[in-house]
Amino acid sequence: MNTLWLLLPAVALLSVLLTGLLRRYALRHLLDLPSARSSHSVPTPRGGGVAIVLAFFSGLPPVWAAGLIDSALLLALLGAGGSMALLGFVDDHRPLPARVRLVGHGLAALWVLYCLGGLPPLLLWGMSLELGAAGWVLGLLYLVWLLNLYNFMDGIDGIASLEALSVCLGGVLLLMLVGGEGSAVLLLLAAAVAGFLYWNLPPARIFMGDAGSCFLGISLGVLSLHAAAQQPVLLWSWLILLGVFIVDASWTLLRRLLRGEVLYKAHCSHAYQRAARRWGSHRRVSIAVTLINLLWLLPLALLVATGWLEGLSGLLLAWLPLLFLAILLGAGRMEDREC
Repeated sequence: MNTLWLLLPAVALLSVLLTGLLRRYALRHLLDLPSARSSHSVPTPRGGGVAIVLAFFSGLPPVWAAGLIDSALLLALLGAGGSMALLGFVDDHRPLPARVRLVGHGLAALWVLYCLGGLPPLLLWGMSLELGAAGWVLGLLYLVWLLNLYNFMDGIDGIASLEALSVCLGGVLLLMLVGGEGSAVLLLLAAAVAGFLYWNLPPARIFMGDAGSCFLGISLGVLSLHAAAQQPVLLWSWLILLGVFIVDASWTLLRRLLRGEVLYKAHCSHAYQRAARRWGSHRRVSIAVTLINLLWLLPLALLVATGWLEGLSGLLLAWLPLLFLAILLGAGRMEDREC
């Protein structure tokens, strides 16, 4: 573990420096101009999430050499995370057709399931359910949706970075309580995100772009399935930790789908976007989401992991207030004015 504690500040510092360098490049080539569908009001460079990827990947070999990560997890992260970062970086420069992105997402998800041996058994009311081929289908849908929803939820300063940071640290606490490997990787990812967050806190000096949000979405999916493969109850805990992003994005998508809208068309009707306009502040919304993660979702995730609360019951208890809040804020409602 001595290797890890030396590595973490180095990874965080590398992320800070790389983000600064990428910002110089992005100011010339990847400037995100304000539009009717964006939540920012001044031109801001994007693509800074590449720094998270490079800093994180730089720390994986020494962590693997120290025996703190198994080869299956290493391959899943490198293959799926690297391909999604590359696809996202290309998309940041020149938007790709939706079908091309979706095929790439599906292939990355299949790679993860291949490396990790499919979806772990589902623990439901004390019973362990082996899902077989159906597990592969559910796992594919889960990973592709998590990847995309993370991209959808990266719409205001700091929110996606703070979400990743709080979920990673929550994942570490879960593993400390119930046992299992993967804490080193979670801390490594948290360090890389923390370095980028120095530049991304409101008012953001750079956005992570698709390269960063898609990478974080698939990586958190990989880490959640890896944790669940060791302790099946942790899948419920991870779904609870990711509750704000899952509920907001899913409810918004459902309402837009029922109206027959084009789902990949840019919009600003997520609950967090509406809250940012109502409060007139990105900072307040990002902080509020972080507090929900730490003060509401994390305690419930810990109760589920330690057996004090059944998994599905804990999930419903965690998500229902979030759904009420999303409805209250008008998530997915047809926009009555420009964003």
